[in-house]
Amino acid sequence: MDTSVSPRAVTGRIDVHPRGFGFLTVQAPGTQEVLSAFIPPPDLNPLLAGDIVTGTVTAAADGRWTASALTLVERPRTRVYGEVVARKGAFFLRIDREVGNADWALDAGTTRVQQGDAVVASIHEGKLTLLYKVEPGEDRSLERIIARHALNKDFSPEALEDARVAREVPHEVGARRDLREVPTVTVDAPSTRDIDDAISVLPAGPDGALRLLVSIADVSEFVKEGTALDAQARERATSVYMAGRVLPMLPEALSSDWLSLVPGKERRCLTVELRIDPQGRVTAADVYESVIRSWARLNYDEVAAFLDKGEVSAPMEPVRDVMPWFRLAAARLAVARGARGGMEFARDEARFTFDAATGEVSGLVSEQPTSAHGMIERFMVAANEAIATWMLVRGLPGVFRVHEQPDPLRVADLNAFAEHSGFAAGFGRELTPLALSAFDRQIVGAAAEPALRSVLRRSLGPSRYTVKPGPHFGLAAPLYLHFTSPIRRYADLAVHRTLKGYLQGRRDYLDEDPAVETLAVHINARARAATRAEADRHHVLEARWLAGHVGKQFSARIVRVRPFGLVAQLDGMLVEGMLPAEGLPGGGPFRPDARELSLVGKERTFTVGMPVKVKVASTDEQLGRVELALVE
Repeated sequence: MDTSVSPRAVTGRIDVHPRGFGFLTVQAPGTQEVLSAFIPPPDLNPLLAGDIVTGTVTAAADGRWTASALTLVERPRTRVYGEVVARKGAFFLRIDREVGNADWALDAGTTRVQQGDAVVASIHEGKLTLLYKVEPGEDRSLERIIARHALNKDFSPEALEDARVAREVPHEVGARRDLREVPTVTVDAPSTRDIDDAISVLPAGPDGALRLLVSIADVSEFVKEGTALDAQARERATSVYMAGRVLPMLPEALSSDWLSLVPGKERRCLTVELRIDPQGRVTAADVYESVIRSWARLNYDEVAAFLDKGEVSAPMEPVRDVMPWFRLAAARLAVARGARGGMEFARDEARFTFDAATGEVSGLVSEQPTSAHGMIERFMVAANEAIATWMLVRGLPGVFRVHEQPDPLRVADLNAFAEHSGFAAGFGRELTPLALSAFDRQIVGAAAEPALRSVLRRSLGPSRYTVKPGPHFGLAAPLYLHFTSPIRRYADLAVHRTLKGYLQGRRDYLDEDPAVETLAVHINARARAATRAEADRHHVLEARWLAGHVGKQFSARIVRVRPFGLVAQLDGMLVEGMLPAEGLPGGGPFRPDARELSLVGKERTFTVGMPVKVKVASTDEQLGRVELALVE
């Protein structure tokens, strides 16, 4: 962004720093460049994070921007979390410091409140009205995150009644294809309760082609459009998985029981049957309504033990004869996918463990993807691709999943990131899926692989839902959508409804329905909120856990540049902390470059991908912050 013009009128979004100041974030039209202008605390007082405002930004001699004369244009936020402050006979709310920097007057109505109570309040025309108190003993950090990201905790009585009625619909075969005698398994983590996908395989015939059946819970048969249940599922758009708490898209009576593909129970499904030839090509796909019965619930570790070492667990015994055919199907798809490029999306995850007696965090476990994760990912990707093509050929509107090819600036960013990380990328001006795959293979097994993948995904940019079909660059897929998780994603449920309508004879579809695009925009927004909430919860638990490691040193890698410092991820731990700009050596003040890939000072520059040695300086569980200090 050209910084030679000053001052200028802009429209941007408010970001709040918990230390009391803020930034006005403005993206230059038609570019990826971002301007971050400092907002002094007094100017920030009447504003909240996420507010859209107009204002004036002015550049100082050192190149830093300051925002002033801010006017509220739009306030998407409708609820805030805070703690009650009693002052001169009146009540105020000390708002979540990630959301606002001031205490606002609180109308408590008839609810009795006192100093220090945690509450959630509605906000309308700049006034706060108490909605509910957080009961003693509840995890305040969870309540703060839920309000911060406008998540929904509970279902209305009307929605719960709809769920009760849905459980009265039997899982009968009727006109559906009966797959109960086909060996079928589910593969999930032991803790998974909402099981929405099952797999079967039919051995190869004389032509060498085998058939893979991916059966998905037929949620649309039980959650009908126009009901209160459907309205609340649509509003949520996705289940939110926060350590210690799940906010499901559908009530648990459905998501974890009546719709879940539990072993030994008949379940209505939508099945996509894929013909996979010896070269790994999906040469045909058939879609139909079915009834299945899962023969075995398997977990990733036991399936990986079979794939890697041929070990057959006790739960696997009923389906041991078909397990080699699953392995062959996965191998064929892997060969075909490897030939076209892209990157693997199975990734390391950090899982907190909790003490059963106290509920306190007891440890942090880094879980690496296994061969079983890779197998299931290939099956689900193949199913999603096949459904996308099936719908496009028939002119059906779909909530497609699109991922654009990175522009030349992002490719240059990736080249620089690779260089600072000790890897050669050599992408050239245009990044191709095969070049991405080659780089992806380079970093497998590297000590800083989790941090490298974190930066790589961020550099590639997000995928999004849209009614306009297009390629998914990261998967090197010509067409892609989500079909395989309708219990926890509304996008999948919307696809199911379109499929079932077509299978049942409906033909009055628009291939790019404006109503579907409106839905896609909403799902994108809620998916982003869910992702941020899950990250915030992770950060709270990081701070809680690292409170016992203050002063300890770690190797780390810079994964993000912010206006007020650097975010570094500890190697091998999937834990992030902040290196404040004011504590960095090398001649401050520091400021981010135009693309927020480097933090630039008078003598030193810190860049995304750069390895650093850090120590834990302090933690703040309330804010979910770990502050690091550079060790030189």
